[in-house]
Amino acid sequence: MNLDDLITEYAGIEERLADPSVHADQNLARKLGKRYAELRPIVETHRELASTLDDLAAARELAGEDEAFATEAGDLDRRREDLEERLRRLLVPRDPNDAKDVILEVKAGEGGEESALFAGDLLRMYLRYAERVGWKTEVIDSHLSDLGGYKDVTVAVKAKGTPDEGVWTRLKYEGGVHRVQRVPATESQGRIHTSAVGVLVTPEAEDVEVQIDPNDLRIDVYRSSGPGGQSVNTTDSAVRITHTPSGVVVSCQNEKSQLQNKEQALRILRSRLLAMAQEEADAAAAAERKSQVRTVDRSERVRTYNYPENRISDHRVGYKAYNLDQVLDGDLHNVTQALVDADMERRLAEAQGS
Repeated sequence: MNLDDLITEYAGIEERLADPSVHADQNLARKLGKRYAELRPIVETHRELASTLDDLAAARELAGEDEAFATEAGDLDRRREDLEERLRRLLVPRDPNDAKDVILEVKAGEGGEESALFAGDLLRMYLRYAERVGWKTEVIDSHLSDLGGYKDVTVAVKAKGTPDEGVWTRLKYEGGVHRVQRVPATESQGRIHTSAVGVLVTPEAEDVEVQIDPNDLRIDVYRSSGPGGQSVNTTDSAVRITHTPSGVVVSCQNEKSQLQNKEQALRILRSRLLAMAQEEADAAAAAERKSQVRTVDRSERVRTYNYPENRISDHRVGYKAYNLDQVLDGDLHNVTQALVDADMERRLAEAQGS
């Protein structure tokens, strides 16, 4: 779609959202609201650019009579260049999932208990980051290790309202193997160890996006294990769902009731099936997915967290900073921004080449 089409679409959505009857259908209202939020920066930048061009033309016309207008024309011309560049970037085709919320999974890998402890540190980092940017988080499922780390943990991360930027926009780059170098709590000799944790990020699917045939599901129930209260080890509340056509297996035991665990497991299953469907339909999406963790091997990594040097390094874009303590406390913006910027440059190059 060209710019005129997008402006027309924006005006149409604005008119529909002003109609009270639209809000009787919450799914439709939410869908329109998200699209409206996506288009708003484009329309606002276009309007600002048009106003700047008018002011620039007037300033140039008057520059011969008053030197002050010549100075103003120079400032306006620089403003015009900035707005044109911003609009050019906004018009680059977006990832269709950018407005989506995500399901984020953190899994311990090589390194035993140390890996599980670091999985807990990464979970805390993501929860703190979400809190900083105003996202809501919900731990869907978790399995604790003996020393209080996580063998694996699954978290839903949701944006509040209909923001201009969805959760997927930022967290999609977190998928992959995260390597940590530090002296483990279990190390008595003070030696630095290297271990790995896997992170998998999928856009959360809505019910209308993935239709699951109940006949394709094998549902097993079993007793929960680990911390959790009186229901643990006394009732068959934990649920394991196998989607037989795809072979995807999801288990959930965090909730006290079997029904709640089943709903949470189906939620994770829908997101995984959506990601798989997109892989099959789009080769580019498949390539992106393959960059995420397959085996949690410390030799394959997207990022390294070096405690002795207080250094964080993202190996995909050459990002390096010496504020690891702050990053682990949730100050993840600069790290994610480096990946967003690199992806934008790639998209711009592809758009210019096409």
